Amino acid sequence: MNKIKIGWSEVSIVPRGRRVDLVGQFYERISGEVETPISVTALALECGDDQMVFVACDLIATSHFLLDKVRDYLPYNCGFDKSKLIISAIHTHTSIGYNDYMDPLYISSNTLDILNQLKPEHIKYAPLNHDDSADIIRGEEAINFLVERIARAALEAWNNRAEGAYSCGFGRAAVGLCRRVCYDDGSAKMWGNTSLANFTELESGNDSGIELMFTYDTDKKLTGVIANVACPAQILEHQTFISSDYMGKVKGLIREKYGKDVNFLGVISPAGDMCPRDLIRFVTSPVCKNDPNIPRDEVIERRADPSMFDVKGCEKVAKRVANEIFWALEDVNEYITETTLTHKNLSVDIPVRKVTIEEYEKAKKAIEDFFATCDRYINFEDNARMQIHAGTVTRYQVQQKLDLYPIEVHILRLGDIALATNPYELFLNYGNQIRARSKAKQTFLVQLCCGSYGYLPTENAEKGSHYSAFVGSGTAGHEGGEILVRKTIQEINSLFSE
Repeated sequence: MNKIKIGWSEVSIVPRGRRVDLVGQFYERISGEVETPISVTALALECGDDQMVFVACDLIATSHFLLDKVRDYLPYNCGFDKSKLIISAIHTHTSIGYNDYMDPLYISSNTLDILNQLKPEHIKYAPLNHDDSADIIRGEEAINFLVERIARAALEAWNNRAEGAYSCGFGRAAVGLCRRVCYDDGSAKMWGNTSLANFTELESGNDSGIELMFTYDTDKKLTGVIANVACPAQILEHQTFISSDYMGKVKGLIREKYGKDVNFLGVISPAGDMCPRDLIRFVTSPVCKNDPNIPRDEVIERRADPSMFDVKGCEKVAKRVANEIFWALEDVNEYITETTLTHKNLSVDIPVRKVTIEEYEKAKKAIEDFFATCDRYINFEDNARMQIHAGTVTRYQVQQKLDLYPIEVHILRLGDIALATNPYELFLNYGNQIRARSKAKQTFLVQLCCGSYGYLPTENAEKGSHYSAFVGSGTAGHEGGEILVRKTIQEINSLFSE
């Protein structure tokens, strides 16, 4: 057993005097005001001979490309093992966009490239970036901005480490709900309409559990909160302002109660098929009218939550999470100052999800048929409609050269706690399998971490199909999910075998 050292840092990623290209939808959104600030928050842990520097980013995703650039940017003598640096994203759709936010070597949903290969010469693209104003931070400039801020937070957290203590807690709040709707013909739809007569069920359940950890200084003063929630931070995903969504509002409520110096690390559990919306008691909003996956001809008025597309709904979710944190803090009766820390950085080979020749030919024909009736321009809606077909064609091309690809996975043991990461929007059931079979007293799971390789659906979701389960929605299928689950459980339990 060794004394634990803990360090925190928070660095803003709001570009001063600049607008940002908001990502996560099929149409362009340029930021207006800052609704809730966006930042990167770093937690450094050192115990005995091992360490961890974890940076949670208010971004839609963090690619391995970005992670490599951060590691390269850090000084050679930064003081910690750069391979023990972890970065994750809360998946907010109201944050700064940057090139390659999904790992380009493996992701196969590059719709525009495929359409460009197959389109006749007379067909032109309507500009996908309608606003080319110089005050919008984009591309390489955005990447460099983020790299500097993430590296700064990591280094500051490491340099701020001091002896302290931690405690653990647990909460429960209805935040994430299944967003895939099943019908009696065996099909499924993300954001499907449940008011139809052939609706049968939601594809999966939900996980209302919140894994919690609290950090303290040597005087038992609260210094930070870690909350692991199985729901992406995308309530405000169609808005046109900058926001850290419900996670940022949770941080604000914590600071209102415990002081402005208390840090908050919000991390997302496997939740690729989860959302903050109740599709049974669906409450719509005008802001989502441009989303091709949320069509509603008629919406029945419900007595339910406020719209989970708007700020009021975001505040409601934040209060639910924050209240669980407050109650858990009231129950703290153990402050751990001496413990053990083991941290593994693993490379795991995952098989590429493949398509058949028949699926490839069908997708290619669908694109050709589209162009046969297309007028002169391709716009955002066309891009969205063609994504399934273009993703299938791209995957067919990729699988001729690539069978397996490596992902970076981190497995940690801190006392009786386990933490495991993955770089996917991982469907809930995979996370449930890992938690249920873990030998740890408490298991923190973090998705969209150290890479971004798209959705990883279950076999059942693949059969139902639609967005998030299309081949082009990610790089791996259920075979890869099963490998990831087995490897994660094996590595966690090997740390608890004695």
